[in-house]
Amino acid sequence: MTAKLSDTYLWEARQLFGKEFPDYLRSFGESGTPSLRVNTAKISVEEFLKISPFKLEPVPWTDNGFYYDPEERPSLHPYYYAGLYYLQEASAMVPAAFLPVEEGDRVLDCCAAPGGKATELLNKLKNSGALIANDISATRAATLLKNVENWGCGNYAVTAEDLRKLAERWPQAFDRILLDAPCSGQGMFRKDPQLIRAYKEKDSRTYVPLQQELLDCALGMLKEGGTLLYSTCTFSICENESVIAYALEKHPEVRLLELPKYPGFAEGKNGLSGCVRLYPHRLRGEGHFAALLEKTGEHAPKEKTPEKPAEIPEILKGFRHPFRNGSFRQIGQKLYFLPEDLEGLEKLRVLRSGLLIGEFNKDRFDFAHSFALALKKEEYDNVLDLRANDIRTVKYLKGETVEDDSGLKDGLVLVCVDSFPLGFAQNKGGTLKNKYPKERRMR
Repeated sequence: MTAKLSDTYLWEARQLFGKEFPDYLRSFGESGTPSLRVNTAKISVEEFLKISPFKLEPVPWTDNGFYYDPEERPSLHPYYYAGLYYLQEASAMVPAAFLPVEEGDRVLDCCAAPGGKATELLNKLKNSGALIANDISATRAATLLKNVENWGCGNYAVTAEDLRKLAERWPQAFDRILLDAPCSGQGMFRKDPQLIRAYKEKDSRTYVPLQQELLDCALGMLKEGGTLLYSTCTFSICENESVIAYALEKHPEVRLLELPKYPGFAEGKNGLSGCVRLYPHRLRGEGHFAALLEKTGEHAPKEKTPEKPAEIPEILKGFRHPFRNGSFRQIGQKLYFLPEDLEGLEKLRVLRSGLLIGEFNKDRFDFAHSFALALKKEEYDNVLDLRANDIRTVKYLKGETVEDDSGLKDGLVLVCVDSFPLGFAQNKGGTLKNKYPKERRMR
C-alpha cells in the first residue's frame, strides 16, 4: 500500500507526523475495525444491546457507536433493513456527535450524502425541529434520501442545491450547521486506495478555495449564538487549520470553541488547539479533522409550543401514528405530512420534504415504504411480526410472497421483525403479496 503513495505526499506526511511517521506507515498494514451506530429514534442503546446478534465494543467518543467483528455481516441482517443501525466508520461519527444539537433546533447538513451524519442529527433532534440535508449532487442526494427514509423520521427535507443558493435563501436561519467539506481524503487512504490515485490528480490545493467558499456560505446561514462544525477526512493543514484561520479572520463575529479530547485524539496545529485530529495509528478509526465555531450573540432557540394534533385524513383512520405540529399536503398524486418547521423550500431542488405517506392511484391508495418505517408496531392492528431467524423474514426482504396462517385480516399488513417495521404487504386468505420496494430488496 505505501508504495502507491506519492513521494510528495510521503514528504508532507513525514513533516506532519514527525516521530510518529513510522507508526503511520505501519497502520497501512492493519485493517480498520468496522463500526455501526444505533438508531436511537427507534430503539434505545440498552435495548439494542439486548437483542444485538453481534459482538460489540463501544466507540469511545459517541454513546451509540460500536465496533463489530469484521467477520460479521450486519448489512445482511433484518435489523439493518428495519433501520435499527447505520454502518459508519468510527472516526466519521465525530462531527455529528460533537455538534451540540438541541431539541427544536433548525439544523443544516451542508454536504450530507450518503447520510451517516444526517441520521445522527435526526437522532439528536428527537422528532422535533427540522433538518435540511443537502448535497449538490442529485445522484448522491438520492442515496441520502434512501438512508434518512430508513431512519423513520419525518422532520427533514432532502435538497440537491448549490450552497450559495441556500445562503441567499436562508441568511442567519439555522441554529446548528454541519459542514463536512469535500477534501483530498488523505485520512481515508488506508480504507480506500482509490483516493490515493485521485490525490495525484487533485491534491490539497485543489480543495482550499472551495472549502473557504463553502464555509463563508455556511457561516452566513448561522444564527447569532449558533454553532457550526467544520470537518474533513484529510490531514492537510491547509485544508483544516488554515481554512479555520481564514474564517476567523474574515468573520470576526466567529470564535473557535474547544472540542473534547478522547484517548488517541491529537489537538489542532498552528495554535488552534481547540480543533481535534484523528489519526489511524493512534486509535481505532480512520483520519479525520473537526473544529467547532460559534457566532457571537445570544442564541434564541425556538420557543416550545404545545403539541397540536393534526387533522387526520380518512385514508389514515386505521393508524394511530402521532401526527403533530404539521399538516397533510397533497402534491400531485402524493400525500405528505409536513412539519411546521419545514419552510422556505419553494423553487429549490427538493427530493423530499416531510414524511411521504403514499400515493393515490386511480381507485386505491398505495402506502409508501417510508411511512411503514416511520410507524411503530402498536400503531396498526393488522401486523405480521416475524422473528429475525424466521425464513419468511428473508423471503419478505427478497420480495417474495409470504404465507401466514395466524388469522390476519385481508388487506394491508404491516410486516415487522421482532416488533420493528420492515414494510407493507397485501394479505388475501393468508397469502401476502409483497410490497417491499425492488430497489431495497436483499440480494
